[in-house]
Amino acid sequence: MFDYTLLYPLMQDSPLEKWSEQLPQVLQKLMAEGLAHGDVKRWNKAVQQLPQHESCHIDLTADNLTISTQTPVDMQQLETTLKELKPWRKGPYQINDLLIDTEWHSDWKWKRIKDHLSPLKNRAVLDIGCGNGYHCWRMYGAGARLVIGIDPSWLFMMQFQAIKHFVGPKPVYLLPMGIEQLPNTLHAFDTVFSMGVLYHRRSPIDHLLQLKSTLRKGGELVLETLIVDGQQGESLVPDDRYAKMRNVWFLPTIDTLIQWMQRCGFEEIRVVDVNQTSVQEQRSTEWMSYESLSDFLHPDDQNQTIEGYPAPKRATFIAQKP
Repeated sequence: MFDYTLLYPLMQDSPLEKWSEQLPQVLQKLMAEGLAHGDVKRWNKAVQQLPQHESCHIDLTADNLTISTQTPVDMQQLETTLKELKPWRKGPYQINDLLIDTEWHSDWKWKRIKDHLSPLKNRAVLDIGCGNGYHCWRMYGAGARLVIGIDPSWLFMMQFQAIKHFVGPKPVYLLPMGIEQLPNTLHAFDTVFSMGVLYHRRSPIDHLLQLKSTLRKGGELVLETLIVDGQQGESLVPDDRYAKMRNVWFLPTIDTLIQWMQRCGFEEIRVVDVNQTSVQEQRSTEWMSYESLSDFLHPDDQNQTIEGYPAPKRATFIAQKP
């Protein structure tokens, strides 16, 4: 179903070589488990039904990741097929005149952080919790030589495969796994992104140490997470749900998270962006027609969640592994 034969040679003669020896067996097991998922066969059938094309012009620097087919494509068939893979949460993407108007304006997040990154040119990049890979394509468009995204969601994997059907064999790969499936002594990537993951982890310190273990010496971590206002040492632990999400555990203050990162051994820690999520950035669309941010906020005060907690505010931290 998925072909990684071009990935393994890219991992040779680099710190990723040892992992490349273990990865085929790991992926074989994950693929077998994925095929048992009730919807995977349906999603895979949709990907297989995507219209054939001879070549495409790709613009991976455009906000709407833009794909223009050089031969005519049945656009009605394309739209129908891609909507079999709903809900589309990360994007947007545009194929010819078809806009996949995703729940998140992921391009807004990229704009906020891209100028603060160390140049990605020729870097090996890992994107943890990458969703359907929107930011992976942006990282490759910024010059990365290899981008590996990981996410355990098989729907996101199928959405990625649908886009890759048009983009072609670029050195951008999505692996259907979580950070737990990564070797704990990789020490291999030049840049590692963890965006929108930390608050889903029961142990944020363990997550930070896992992130550190994936980086080479001198590598850069880009960490984006939900935060709350307050002093060092303070952190919000929701009683039950936060913005209707059950799996939110810790929302630290900025100073608290900096302290955590320092305790884990990160250096040169910078806060490069703080932004309260708006209902324009995260919203329902015809490509994600379920509840979205406006349904998660208090009806009388958009500065509070429906449970009465502070509304989602995100901060991006950049740090170095010494």
